[in-house]
Amino acid sequence: MTKTHKPNSAAMLKRAHQNMPLGVADSYRYWGEDNTVFLSSMKGCTITDCDDQTFIDFRLAYGPIILGYRDERVDNAVINAITNIGSISGFSTGLDSDVVELVKSLCPNIEKMRFANSGTEAVIGAVRTARGYTKRNKIVVVEGGFHGLHDEVMWKSDVDNWEVSDTNSPEIIPFGAGIPQSTREHQVSVPLNDFAAIDAVFAQHGDDIAAILIEPIMGNCGSIASTQAYMQKLRDISDSNGSLLIMDEVKTGFRVAKGGVQALYNIHADLTTYAKAMGNGYPVAAFGGRADVMSAISFDKNGVTHGGTYTANMVALSAAKATLTLLKETDALATIDRVGKEIQALLSRVFTKFDIEHCFAGPNAMFGVHFGASVPQNYRDWKKTNSDLYTEFALNLIDKGVMLEPDSREPWFICEAHQTIDFTWLEQVAEQAMAEALKIK
Repeated sequence: MTKTHKPNSAAMLKRAHQNMPLGVADSYRYWGEDNTVFLSSMKGCTITDCDDQTFIDFRLAYGPIILGYRDERVDNAVINAITNIGSISGFSTGLDSDVVELVKSLCPNIEKMRFANSGTEAVIGAVRTARGYTKRNKIVVVEGGFHGLHDEVMWKSDVDNWEVSDTNSPEIIPFGAGIPQSTREHQVSVPLNDFAAIDAVFAQHGDDIAAILIEPIMGNCGSIASTQAYMQKLRDISDSNGSLLIMDEVKTGFRVAKGGVQALYNIHADLTTYAKAMGNGYPVAAFGGRADVMSAISFDKNGVTHGGTYTANMVALSAAKATLTLLKETDALATIDRVGKEIQALLSRVFTKFDIEHCFAGPNAMFGVHFGASVPQNYRDWKKTNSDLYTEFALNLIDKGVMLEPDSREPWFICEAHQTIDFTWLEQVAEQAMAEALKIK
């Protein structure tokens, strides 16, 4: 991948192996001994590695970068907060309500909110609050959804090792070792857009279902999306059963629309989680929703406990305030939507030239690419696509200076700074990458 001789990267990985498992701080950053990436700088929509290779970046740190790396409008707000307020105190400031009120002005589904430091923490808080409010235990999750790295949601459908012809459902397995079997007890999994499956689950477990937890557009599954009818089904069955609907908008929040995915469906959740694009790369997250549900968080002996030393620190909140203000008051999201649409059009021309059946899933700001005749309707449908060809295509793009995840389950993320790229160059590079993937000389 990219340069075959990368002395600085090799030296950094050798050193890192002495300090961290796999030589990385996050297991997903390990791309093998020859291809693990070490960066020296980031700016706009580009990243530069320690061997001076520069890439147009469509990973965007798995989605947080919505404006561009090192956006001075956000960075200066953070510097100003550190200089004039401080970074952390263990007490409250007016920034808390500044940010909540900004979110409420964009998202009518939010009446009250609490902060967190990551998407994982936000989901933990939302699920705990749902259980505290309903006094129930079980959470219904959707195959292909991703809800962070805490034990209870680290169970997945093993679609990788499942055959499309198999009439049985994929096995539910843990992400890896160290996850107790007991954490599986209160999770129930269903395929996306399957009405019969959700009815069956509620018929069997309805009196103990605290909430449905769903990414309406699945950010770790090629942006495969719920249908409008299915989202309405989830809203209706939650209401009739006294359960809550939690929409995980860690990736879609403030990215796919100013009001997030709920603005696209015009269906509101009882609780919502946010992170990533909320702070343009600064570590900030939140969960919130109906005031009566959020009021389950209290000091009462039967109340829900929530907190954290670094929660609502001034670095995070100043970044969120600046980012959300820009998204609210400028045409940044409209620009992102336009750029994403243009990139899909040029990719489509390339795929069509080589007679490759293809389709795009999800919104223009985080679209998935699927090699097949129709848009997958759930994770099992993804298995029918030609993901191997996609991986070859993606690796060839990386060789040519276009960074993306070489797995079709990860979307192409677009930021405002992508408007500056050379689209003619990108189309030429994409054509070369596909020709090589198909072994065309």
